[in-house]
Amino acid sequence: MERDNNGTGLIEKLLRTDDQSEDINKLCDIVRETSFQIHKFLRSGHLEKIYESALTHRLTKMGIPVIQQHELGVFDEDGTSLGRLCVDLFVANRLIVEVKACRAVVDEHIAQLLGVSSRFSHRAWITD
Repeated sequence: MERDNNGTGLIEKLLRTDDQSEDINKLCDIVRETSFQIHKFLRSGHLEKIYESALTHRLTKMGIPVIQQHELGVFDEDGTSLGRLCVDLFVANRLIVEVKACRAVVDEHIAQLLGVSSRFSHRAWITD
């Protein structure tokens, strides 16, 4: 991970919202690496909520804001509200994370990811 003299350079860069600091891939890397560390520590067999809470806790400790069970609006092409979508984690106000505790990713999981990502401009999937 990149660091400056006070050790927070990359995280501060990721939290900025200006166009020059849009680096969603680095944020995905942090989430993926943190998720893997959680998996190594907790192993398999827990409910999704446990992994979701662990990821929220660890990212928050790093200074990355995370909102659990965040609702996002879904709108029709003319701007009419179609309802609310609840995502597992909304990280740094730009990355949607859907936590899956399963043996394998199945078609329904892919459909959920495609449905969510089609509504938003940045698409980055993390699957293990």
